Amino acid sequence: MSRIGRMPIAIPAGVTVTETPDKDVIVKGPLGQLQEKINSKHISVKIEGSEIRVERDQDTKDVKSLHGLYRMLIANMVEGVTKGFSKKLIVNGVGYKCSVVGNKLTMNIGFSHPVEVIAPEGVTVSCPTPTEIEVKGISKQIVGQTAATIREKKVVEPYHLYGIRYSDEVVQKKEGKTAGK
Repeated sequence: MSRIGRMPIAIPAGVTVTETPDKDVIVKGPLGQLQEKINSKHISVKIEGSEIRVERDQDTKDVKSLHGLYRMLIANMVEGVTKGFSKKLIVNGVGYKCSVVGNKLTMNIGFSHPVEVIAPEGVTVSCPTPTEIEVKGISKQIVGQTAATIREKKVVEPYHLYGIRYSDEVVQKKEGKTAGK
């Protein structure tokens, strides 16, 4: 069996999990509601008391991988509606700064014009300092995709380390050219 797929998911207090007849799992909690469709006829979700079990009826490689995938998606939904997810980005460069007005992030990152990114629904973007960006939301997928979209606007270059990077990302600095004889 899948090691991840066989582990039960605990349902914390204040969270309700329901399954619709067309295999949609709906998780409601204090921070909001998330929904995921189970697109495999071989995967089933059983809600028993205060835990969720994801089960499969075949042992093929594809079904095993989907077993672990759907278990983690549901576990992330439960964690998202209770705690939420966040990603922190660092903006590094001479004159680089960012600000947020409403749901629009405006960044001055070395181009001749400011770069703007509009946060999708369900995601909040904030700038605790002019060189930090924090992306928060209840969906791990949307938070990660929004952070990746912001980061790709100016990827860190390895010589001066200018650009946008994750706060826990390690970038190896390269040595510049040296004068020859």
